Formats: sequence, C-alpha cells, structure tokens
Amino acid sequence: MRVDRIPQNIRDLIIPKPSGFYQYRCLGCNSVHPIDSLLYVCPECGGVLLIEDREWDRLKKVPGDVWRDVFDYRSMLNETAVRGIYRFHELLGSIIPLKYVVYLGEGHTPVVHANRALCDWAGISFSFKNDGQNPSASFKDRGMASAFSYLNYLTGEKGLKNVIALCASTGDTSASAALYASYFANEVRSAVLLPRGRVTPQQLSQPLGNGATVIELPGVFDDCMKVVEYLSEHYPVALMNSKNAWRILGQESYSFEIAQQFEYDTGNLVVVVPIGNAGNITAVLSGFLKLYDLGIITELPVIAGVQSEHANPVYLYYLESDPRRRVFRPVKVRPSVAQAAMIGNPVSMPRVIELVERYRDTAGRADAFMVVEVSEQEIMDSMLTANRNGHIACTQGGECLAGLKRLVLEGRISKNMHGVLDATAHSLKFSVFQEKYFTDSFEPEYEVVPREELKNAPLTLEPPPDIPSPASNKQLSDEEFRKFVQYAAEEIARILNLQ
Repeated sequence: MRVDRIPQNIRDLIIPKPSGFYQYRCLGCNSVHPIDSLLYVCPECGGVLLIEDREWDRLKKVPGDVWRDVFDYRSMLNETAVRGIYRFHELLGSIIPLKYVVYLGEGHTPVVHANRALCDWAGISFSFKNDGQNPSASFKDRGMASAFSYLNYLTGEKGLKNVIALCASTGDTSASAALYASYFANEVRSAVLLPRGRVTPQQLSQPLGNGATVIELPGVFDDCMKVVEYLSEHYPVALMNSKNAWRILGQESYSFEIAQQFEYDTGNLVVVVPIGNAGNITAVLSGFLKLYDLGIITELPVIAGVQSEHANPVYLYYLESDPRRRVFRPVKVRPSVAQAAMIGNPVSMPRVIELVERYRDTAGRADAFMVVEVSEQEIMDSMLTANRNGHIACTQGGECLAGLKRLVLEGRISKNMHGVLDATAHSLKFSVFQEKYFTDSFEPEYEVVPREELKNAPLTLEPPPDIPSPASNKQLSDEEFRKFVQYAAEEIARILNLQ
C-alpha cells in the first residue's frame, strides 16, 4: 500500500520520525545514564539497566484507537524500515532514524491455532506464535534487530568503529547475533562463546555459517556468561546478550504483535513464555504494560512463565507468596531438552522482580502473572504431540504447552481462556532431541522415557531375492523394473492397509 492511500487523519503519523528522550535507568540504585554510549550495567553500582523514554507521555496525546489504526495501516506498507518490529517505532526505538533500521525479515511471525484434537489434549483452546519463522529461526531476532539498529545508529552518528559483537549462548543468541553482524560485512565482527557439548549441531552450524568466531568453553551457559561479562567490562565489545537493554526493548514487539493479531482484545488471553535468562518474559510484561498505558489495549492478559524442574530459579522464587520474604537463589542446572532455558542464574532477574510487581499492580490481581514448573518428560511429550498436530514447535514451545496443560489441570487458569504459546525457535534446531526420543537414547540425567505411541522411525522395504532391485549395480530391463514397481506398490498398500 502507498502512503497516499492511507486515511488523511492518520497519514502524518504513518512514517515515524525520531522522537523521545531515552535514558538508561538502573534497577539497583535508580540512577539514570545517557544512551549515547554502550552500557550494559550501571557504571555506579553494577546493576541491571532498563531503557526508558522520559518523554513517554507525549504519546498519550494520540488516542489508543488511533494508534491501533496507525499500526494496522503500517503493516500494509512496503516501506522496509517499518516492515518488521519498527512497525511499532514509537514504542521501542523512537530515537532511531529509519535510515539506520536493520531489517532482515524479523517479526510478523504467525499465530497458528491448534486443532480440536490438540486443544482437547491440552484442555483449553490455544495457539502457537511461531517465532521460529524469524530469519535465524528464533525469537532472538527481535532483540537483535533492535540492538543492531541502535549499533548502526551509533556507528553512523557517533563514529563508532571496529565493532566486535560478542555474546554467550546456548545456540539461538549466537545464531541471531552472527546473522545480524554478518549483514554489516567488515564493519562488525561477531564472536560467540558456547558451552561445549551443550549446543545442538544444527544451532552450532548457524554462527559458523555466518562467519562468526566460535569459541567453546567447558561448563554451562552461566559459566560462558561470566566470561562475556568480564570481557564487556574490560574490553571494547558490543555485548549482545540480554544484559543489553536494547535487546529487551526489541523483544517487546512480541507483545505488540499478539495484541494486533487478536485485534487488541487481550483480556481473555493467557500468554505462556519459557523463562531462560528471563529477558524475554520481562520484554513481554513491559510490552503489554506500554499498550495498556496508551489505551491501545483495555485489559492486560495473564502472563505465565514456565521453567523445567532442571532449571527453576524463578519458579522457586515465586513459591513464596509474601514479596517481603522472597529471596532469589541461583540454582545448579541439570541437563534439559529446553536448552535455551537451561539457566540457573538469569541475568534479567532484577527486571523480572520490578516488572512483575508493576504488572500485578496495574492488573489489580496477583494471578495476572504466574510461574509453573514442568518435567523434562512433559516437555518432550508436549513438543512431539504438538508437532504431530500441524506445528513446528521447538523444545521451548513444548515447555510452554506442558506449562499450559499443567495450569489447566491445577485449576490456575480458566478453561474459557485462550492460550498464546511462545514457540521460540524452529523445531529443526532441536531435531537431535527428537532423534533421541525416537531411538530411546536419552542419557539418564534427562529423565525422559519415550512413550511408544510417540516414537517414529522409517520403514525399510527390502525386495526378496526373486524381485529385481534398483539398488543392484545391474541395469534393470523394462520388465524387471515393472516387477519391482508392482512389488513395492503392493507392499506399501499392505503397510498402509489400502483396499
């Protein structure tokens, strides 16, 4: 659609212009800092940072229904800069001129409604939002589009040069960071630190394919993260983990898209998100709070975070109902199929604590946010069941479905609600776990025992000696090949019970 075909009353708002006054705010000491340099922690106390628009109230001059029209019409434009997450430019990066926006096809991921059989299995109507259909096949691209657009802005406006984009990862972050860094060719180099043996071959291939320097370290993600934090404190690198507040800002677009895809009617939704480093769930909370504050939505959805029994520090924290008595304690993680969520000391925990209380206060009820724990068995069974019913969910998507089903069984949510589940990555990234399930080769520490009805394997058709076979070195005659085709077809008809 061309801009000149958009209604006159909103035409001036359609192509966004730089606006706002952004600052970092520390969640530890509440100090504020300018954003004209790369900050990952508070320079005064080392606390976690949030990005806030100090001129936010200017956006309230535009009524909520007008903002809805603006975002809806923008989604029909061919203007590259607003095709992705910056369709919501005013809400997540309004100081960045559109010429610096990096767009690789992120955002616009589909909401796919579950069929009746799967809804009956879960006990509730629900949909998957397939963030595995982002360009690097995970939700991380939302945050990277924001972080690299801001980096592009600093490079263009502030003369930043010789940038090294650095991250620790269990797979998805490294794939996304390497992809977006490669778009800048020689201007930005990427380096990723991975826990050796904890990343699937499919995920490892992605940063290698995009030319990143990949370094494998002993230990788990938390150990790699400590090394990355040290490097960011002592060397000039662009940290691309969720300590980078621009990453979290971009991931808020997930909430904006859900609201738009459900026509801004969100009061009956329960949005289920896996908790790993806790960046994504804080982004989801913050995103819906922004929409509510501007009147774009009139009711907040329920937000449910899910953790595996093998990596559950946030779940344990919220077991204590009295906020004054809660104490956060990191946990030692055990192997999990939900590798992206296998984090025992989430970097964004201070963001969780602040935003959950703000969310509950705004909604006026404690159950507006909840955390649920599931087993590794439930995660794998749920992923495979979903994908046998038309989905492409990763293990984190399976974790969300397992969490939704458990919430229904425990009576913590109404069966009349509609679930929106975050399939954070494409199922192909985690095919190694599917193979382990099908071949019953999970290591004991995973505590997964395959159910026979979910296992699958190819059937091999081997012709008997009296039937010619194309596998032989001999060239088959027309008659020999006809015999093979007839035999194979009849055997397949028998296997498929064709009449």
